[in-house]
Order: sequence, then structure tokens, then C-alpha cells
Amino acid sequence: MLVSKNRVTNSLLKSEKQSLLRFLALYSTMVMIVIVVLSFYYYQTQEKLMLSHQRAILFKYAYIQTKRLKVLHHFFDEKREYPRDPRFKSAIYDIEYKKIFSLLENGDIHFDKEIYIAGKHIHFLKSLDDFYLGTKYMIIEIKDDGLWRTMIWKNILGYGLFVFVFFLLFGFYLAKLFLKPMRDSIMLLDRFIKDATHELNTPLSAILANIEMMDTQAMIEKNKTKLNRINIAAKTVSILYKDLTYLTLEQEKKSEETEIDVKKLIENRIEYFAVLAQSKKLEYVLDLQEATIFMDRRKLVRVIDNLISNAIKYNKRNGTIGFRLRQGSLSIWDTGIGIEESEIPLIFDRYIRFNQSEGGFGVGLSIVKQVIDAYDMEIEVSSIKGEGTKMEIRW
Repeated sequence: MLVSKNRVTNSLLKSEKQSLLRFLALYSTMVMIVIVVLSFYYYQTQEKLMLSHQRAILFKYAYIQTKRLKVLHHFFDEKREYPRDPRFKSAIYDIEYKKIFSLLENGDIHFDKEIYIAGKHIHFLKSLDDFYLGTKYMIIEIKDDGLWRTMIWKNILGYGLFVFVFFLLFGFYLAKLFLKPMRDSIMLLDRFIKDATHELNTPLSAILANIEMMDTQAMIEKNKTKLNRINIAAKTVSILYKDLTYLTLEQEKKSEETEIDVKKLIENRIEYFAVLAQSKKLEYVLDLQEATIFMDRRKLVRVIDNLISNAIKYNKRNGTIGFRLRQGSLSIWDTGIGIEESEIPLIFDRYIRFNQSEGGFGVGLSIVKQVIDAYDMEIEVSSIKGEGTKMEIRW
């Protein structure tokens, strides 16, 4: 019971993980965009705050340098050395933005801004009312130690990572919450399949056994037709039963690999499906050469049975089913309803059926893909809507 429960859980993981990953990828992208936008505004705000703090200091330096420039202006004949200060550097420009004198290390000047960052320096622009030495604009420059920037990035990375992880966990919780109805539905369906499979065994075995024991020679033609219909229905259910049994029980069993005569096995399965093919008046086209494969016989039977069953089920009346067997490859094609090209990648998903008028749970091709993948084989599907489908297996 535990093995069966684990199998059901594992069968859910693929589709659930895909949905979960898609949601989390979109959700994470949106969270990252929000964090980046907020980080950008936070950086700008902190930069403006830093410049606001520096403005008070630079305004004081500008006032001191203006006083010195005034002194130099009045005593220019006696003293012509431009005033310097170890705390800052300065430059003076005239009303036409022409440089009069400069000690600046960074010559990137913006006359439309009062305070701004210029590379590794901070500039403060002061407009003078009195034209000392012809000066209209004074630039005060100090070095930017960058400590404020380091602190901002630490906060952005630290808090940003925390917020991202928090919202990611919250998104994961939301996704699991939203996916719970899907999980419950699939669990309910799998439980129903398991219970139905168990209940089908006894009556189906009895029906098939009694059909085999009946003496059709002593029957009138009308009763033979009725018996043939019962046989077709019983074998249809038998195929479904074997698929469901494989899903719920047999795939957990240890594989018993042997060398299999593929040609002989195909001929045997064609004979088994003969009554179903005759019900739709289908014609077989056989091109079979000797071929062998080393694998579990039960699993190969499930693959071939499902491919033949689909070729019959989705074929047109009076249609054709073709077989081409070579060492290393097997092709089965039909002249049926075909599949839209956009739907081909989905045909191996469990519970997917593209023709709702046909019976089944949509598990047959899912089993085929499981076996193909387990043995590192390849399957190629080509189909034209309204003309037919071809499936080729290579090993």
C-alpha cells in the first residue's frame, strides 16, 4: 500500500513541478523587478540625503573662500597668491563660464546644479553677487570617500535578499495552495483507477475465459455476431485493465530482461487484436524482418499493445494499419484521424485525450513514454490531421 501511495505521489510530481516552476519563475521575476525598482529609488534618495548633509559643510567652505577672495581682490597689488585650503579645493569662473583660476582635480563642471557628484569628488557651486576678481561662480570641491555608497549597497543587497527570500517562500506557499485542488483531483482519479482495476479483474477474467470455451460451430450466425461483439468489448476492457494494472502494480516489480524475438511478438499481438481490427474492417500491411531486443517482455508488450490499440481506435473504417520492423527500429502507422502538429508534444501526458468520443483514460501513451525513457530508447511521432499518424521506435 505504501509503494502504491509513493507511486501515485511520484506520478503527480512531474505535472505539479512543471506548474509550480512556471508560477515561481513568473512570480520571482515580478518580485525581482519590484526590488530593483525600489532599490533604484532608495539609492537616489540616499544619494540626495548625503548631498544634503554635505551641502552644509560645502556652504561653509564657500563662505570662507569668498571672504579670502574678497581680501585678495582688495589687496591684489600687494598679494597675488590664490587662497588655498587643505580641506577643499576651489575654482573661480566669470559670468560667461570662462575659467579664471582652478585647483580642481575633476574638471567636470555643471553650472546648472548647486551640488553634484563628479567622479570621486563632490562639487558645490556658489554664485557671487560681488564680482571679486571678475568672479561670478565659485566651485568648491571635496573628495568623496564612497562610504555612503558602500553602506547603501550593503543595505540593498542585505534587505533585498531578505525580501526576495521572504516573498519567494510566500509565493511557494501560495502556489502549493493553488495547486492543492489539482493534486486532490488527480489523487482522487488515481484512487478511482486503482479501485476500479481491482474490481475489474474477476469479472473480466471470467468473461474472457467463457468466450474462449464457447463452441461457435454450434451457434447460429446471429449468436456468433453477438458473441463477437462481446469479445470485442471484453478485449477493449482487457487492454485498459492491463494498462491500469501496469500503472498501479506491475511497474513497481523488478524488471526481468530477456532477449525478445520482436517479429514473433508483433505477429502474436496482431493476432490478439484481430477481432478489434475486423470490427472496423481494417487492413494490415506488414513489412517485418527479424529483429531482437533485450528488455522486460511485459513492458515491450505494453508498448506494442498501446500503439496497435491507438492505431485501431483512432483509425477510419476500412482504413489501414502498417508495420515496418528492422533491427533497431519499429514503425506503426495508420490512416486515421491524425493529430494537430501543435498537440503532438502533449500526447504522452497522462489523462490527455484529443478525441473525447473514444474511450479510455488517456494513460496508454503515457505508459509507452515511461518504458521508452526507462530503456533509453527514442520515439518519433509524425502526423497529419485527417490523414493518419506514424510512430517510430528506435533502440
